[in-house]
Amino acid sequence: MLYKPCGQTGKKISAISFGGMRFDTSRSKHKNAELLPYALERGINYFDTAPGYGDSEETFGLGFRQMPREKFYVATKSSLASGEGLRADLEKSLQRMGLDRIDFFHIWWVLSREAWEQRKLGGAVEAALKAKQEGLISHVAISSHMEGSALREVLAEGYVESVLLGYCAINFPYREDALQAAGDLGLGAFTMNPLGGGIIPRHPERFEFLRGPDDPSVVAAALRFNVSNPHITSALVGFTTQAHIDEAVAAVENFEPYDQAHLDMLRERIGQEFNDVCTGCGYCLPCPEGIDIPKMMDVYNFMMLMGRGKAALNRMKWHWGISPSDAEACNECGQCEAQCTQHLPIIERMKEVAAIEEENDNDD
Repeated sequence: MLYKPCGQTGKKISAISFGGMRFDTSRSKHKNAELLPYALERGINYFDTAPGYGDSEETFGLGFRQMPREKFYVATKSSLASGEGLRADLEKSLQRMGLDRIDFFHIWWVLSREAWEQRKLGGAVEAALKAKQEGLISHVAISSHMEGSALREVLAEGYVESVLLGYCAINFPYREDALQAAGDLGLGAFTMNPLGGGIIPRHPERFEFLRGPDDPSVVAAALRFNVSNPHITSALVGFTTQAHIDEAVAAVENFEPYDQAHLDMLRERIGQEFNDVCTGCGYCLPCPEGIDIPKMMDVYNFMMLMGRGKAALNRMKWHWGISPSDAEACNECGQCEAQCTQHLPIIERMKEVAAIEEENDNDD
């Protein structure tokens, strides 16, 4: 296993970490919990969950009872703005997992600068820092879907020691600035959805261009693209089976991160081979109507590759905090299309995103 330093925390983290939101819900918690000690045996030492991931924390707790506590790190989260709410979430998480501390506790689901200000005004940030002083938290972190430059400003305030953000071969330009900021500030950086939320492994033929001559699979190539970034500590992968763990671990076993020339080549190839899918560069902004176009286009990417069902609506609501009605504000001025480096038909795609709620209502 490749291990990387986590900012200035003094901890070394496995380049592949365990994400706790993709357990097989048809199996018992005890059966799913068997994956955690297996992952630790394979070299994974960072385990990430949240109170909103079904019974993930309880499953983690069952797994942790079979693992030496000094051998692994735990991350969980709270999305509440009030200090009292965050403290209650923390205490429940400790109880569910049978722990006396959380190694990385995330201020969670920060979708905008305004949301971050609410966490400060409501006391959540202060409560997290107080819990750290008490020894209940080792490191305060943030989990965010904000655009890179906006997230950079939040990181620069100095409250957090690591950041969790979405980053993959599809959307990397949207978050590059935040990763650079994490590196500049000496913060740990963890990436969620390094496989595009499952899109990449489900469509290997679509992403074949990611593979280099030494990459055994598209999944390996996508993970190596993440962990080769010098500012990324670890790629967070959701596991359902031991085979999934084996595949992810094999991707970085005895792997030397790509050099900068190879990463630059991959970025160029992504632009050439994936030119009908928005890469989230943000050049379409600002929109005169205030629409966050890259988020809308990410949903369109999801629809194009995964279908127009309720999963697309869930991505809008839970990943981005937006709704189809937001896309209806488009006045078709064309400014975004004129600035789009990929020359995408943004106006037409906006109409399709706006229509998915009605389409799904008609299917019920």
